[in-house]
Amino acid sequence: MALAQQGTLKRADKLFEMRAYNQAAEIYETKEHTQEVLQNLADSYYYNANLQKAIKNYRELFITYGDSLDLEYYFRYAQALKGVENYKDADKYLSIYYNRDINTPTFIEKNKNTTPHNFNLKQVETENSFSDFGLSFYGDDKVAFASTRNTERPTYAWNNLPCLDLYSATMANDGTLQDITPFSDAINTDAHESNAVFTKDGKTMYFNRTNTIRKRTNDDKIAQIKIYKAELVDGNWTNVTALPFTSNSYSTEHPALSKDEKTLYFASDMPGTLGSFDIYKVAINDDGTYGEPENLGPVINTKHREQFPFISDYNVLYFSSNGHEGFGGLDVFRSNMVNGNFDTPVNLGSSINSPLDDFAFVIREKDDKGFVSSNRSGHDRLLSFTREENILTKYQVEGIVQDKNSKELLVGSLVTLFNEAGNVIQDTIVGDSAHYLFKIEPNKKYKVRGTRKAYIPQDVEFSTDSNGKIQHNIYLSLESFADAEERVKENEKGDVQVELDKIYFDFDKSNIRDDAARTLDVLVDLMNKYPSMEIEVSAHTDARGPDQYNLELSKRRAAATLEYLVSQGIDRKRLKSIGYGEMQPLNNCVKEGICTDEEYDINRRCEFTILN
Repeated sequence: MALAQQGTLKRADKLFEMRAYNQAAEIYETKEHTQEVLQNLADSYYYNANLQKAIKNYRELFITYGDSLDLEYYFRYAQALKGVENYKDADKYLSIYYNRDINTPTFIEKNKNTTPHNFNLKQVETENSFSDFGLSFYGDDKVAFASTRNTERPTYAWNNLPCLDLYSATMANDGTLQDITPFSDAINTDAHESNAVFTKDGKTMYFNRTNTIRKRTNDDKIAQIKIYKAELVDGNWTNVTALPFTSNSYSTEHPALSKDEKTLYFASDMPGTLGSFDIYKVAINDDGTYGEPENLGPVINTKHREQFPFISDYNVLYFSSNGHEGFGGLDVFRSNMVNGNFDTPVNLGSSINSPLDDFAFVIREKDDKGFVSSNRSGHDRLLSFTREENILTKYQVEGIVQDKNSKELLVGSLVTLFNEAGNVIQDTIVGDSAHYLFKIEPNKKYKVRGTRKAYIPQDVEFSTDSNGKIQHNIYLSLESFADAEERVKENEKGDVQVELDKIYFDFDKSNIRDDAARTLDVLVDLMNKYPSMEIEVSAHTDARGPDQYNLELSKRRAAATLEYLVSQGIDRKRLKSIGYGEMQPLNNCVKEGICTDEEYDINRRCEFTILN
């Protein structure tokens, strides 16, 4: 009996290795839940998108063996939880996996304002369809897609469905596929064929085909996928050959052609791949040969799956990934080509992406129409879509910061955006163009503030509610204190100071005299007028007397001056005091006995420098 059970477990392991996950799960369910059994059982359900059962077994796995699990189980468990929209638990495991805080609800909220389009989806109805995906444009009015509808094909152990064949069809005005016809036996075999793409003249096809020979890779024996090329000669598809950079040791799949048909994009797990599958490109030379495949790099590719590339006529790369932040499973992303390189991918949003797998996105940009595939219904299905601009991305406030009087651009100024409650939402230091831009939301009230050292801040309130505008262009014109107030001057060192009548102290004293108080009250009035103004109070002595004595005396006098200002209601946080002693003379009276009393008197002073 024990030998029989051992043999059955070996068979389950063999089925799991061959990716016959449904059959493997049936056997594992009857076995003692060791760590390896639970791992394979949960994975079997996960890989077949049976997420509730996957979650049940992952949960048991983590409760029983959590301390000894590879990190990849954290990722798969989190993806399964995302698939049922349990983002709270999913984020807990993803945060451990990535060793940083993951907050999917925050991402979803932010994505509403950043994804460039909203999509309207409609399931494509076809007769005798059970599992269709990977639709592509084929000539002016035709499409091609992969389907399991040919029940005479061998059953694929992964999902117990017939192997995929390629079909052509025409798309009716009501969105249904008509005149569905399988490609010839030169294309369709007892292996999988899928993801066809065609040159504009319709005479060359690139497509996937699964090997019939199973090759062991990293302890897994799997059927590798190759990209094949076929040519249309006299109405028949012929000259079907695997591309020269394909291999029995790794997969190449999901071909996509650039507009000029000189570059082929594809997905692969070939050596050098950053993760499970990466997006690559390869040059198609004029003589029909191919260059060396190039990985698109870490901006596009992650340590997980990047697959199903499509390059539009506008040089926008669309692809699917479960490695970039998303809604769960494979999500569709877009990346613009800028100066020959692709920029940071953007998730296409909840109007097209679901908690499960969404993939094989194709579009005719000028028509804003296309197709995507998804298993959100439990099986792979084709969805047509139209799209429109996401109006939320249009909500923004922008402008420049300039000097109110000279109109000079105030490079380096700080611009801050506040919400209605007065909380800071965003801020930025403007660059050489003195330009700022903030993304905002509808039905909100905001305030934008420009600030700069020695300038009067400017606040502008605005609204995006029903009476407000979507886009705001607000020029911030800041006036310098020196232009606004006669008493404010800029000295030779570039310091902006408030010029007051001279403050006198009794000999060897630091207390504020009545006449000094009257002078300081002028500064009090000025600081009350400008609540953002911050002042450094500095005290200076002449060169007569011991250096250290003069330094300590100046510190006491500066501190006393500050305390008087505070006593008159000025916030201490807006003030700073410093005593310089005899270290900063205004003339050459740098030692005793070389100047008149009047010349020494010039250096005995208090200064009030604007810090902000």
